[in-house]
Formats: sequence, C-alpha cells, structure tokens
Amino acid sequence: MPNYHDDVDALLRALADPTRRAVVERLATSPAVVSELAAPFSMALPSLMQHLRVLEDAGVVTSEKHGRVRTVSLRPGALDVLHLWLGEQRTGAERQADRLGVHLARTHPKET
Repeated sequence: MPNYHDDVDALLRALADPTRRAVVERLATSPAVVSELAAPFSMALPSLMQHLRVLEDAGVVTSEKHGRVRTVSLRPGALDVLHLWLGEQRTGAERQADRLGVHLARTHPKET
C-alpha cells in the first residue's frame, strides 16, 4: 500500500472548510480571478486569500499573477490521492458486489 497519508491529511484538512469546498466546486468549472471567487462570500479579501493559501499549500489549486490580477485554477489530478485512499477503504463485500454487477451486465445485456 502506498504511503501517502500526509497528502490525504493535508487534502482533508483543506477541504474540511465549507468556504474552501465552495471555491473548489467553482474552480471545477473553470479558472477564476480572486475577486470573482470572493464575490459570493461575505468576508474580507485577505480572509479569502488565507483560504486560497491553504488550498494551494495542500496542492489543490495553483495561482498565477499577471499584473494586479491573480488567477486561480484547480490543479489537475489534485484530488486523485483522496480517490485512491477512499478506494482502499472499500470493503471486500463492496468490491465483490461491483464484480457481480460487471458480470451481470456482460451476461445479461439490457433489453431495448
């Protein structure tokens, strides 16, 4: 089993806050400038910047500055380590049920 618990811990800490989850959900559609990300929240810009810093430190987002405008993007594959960890936590019964579902789909195609 790969040892990536530190990455999972950092990712879960970053996503534990509802504001940060909302930012990630927004960035899943496209990159955004900080002022656009801040618009839905009733907080000062420095507070949002702290949230973005937590996400960036956890490797969830990246940002780049062009002049006075900072654009934030979701880092491709940022949530993969969490997906892998969750997959490892599945029970044997869940995996067996998945295999049964695949088998049934192959042997009993849907009627049209």
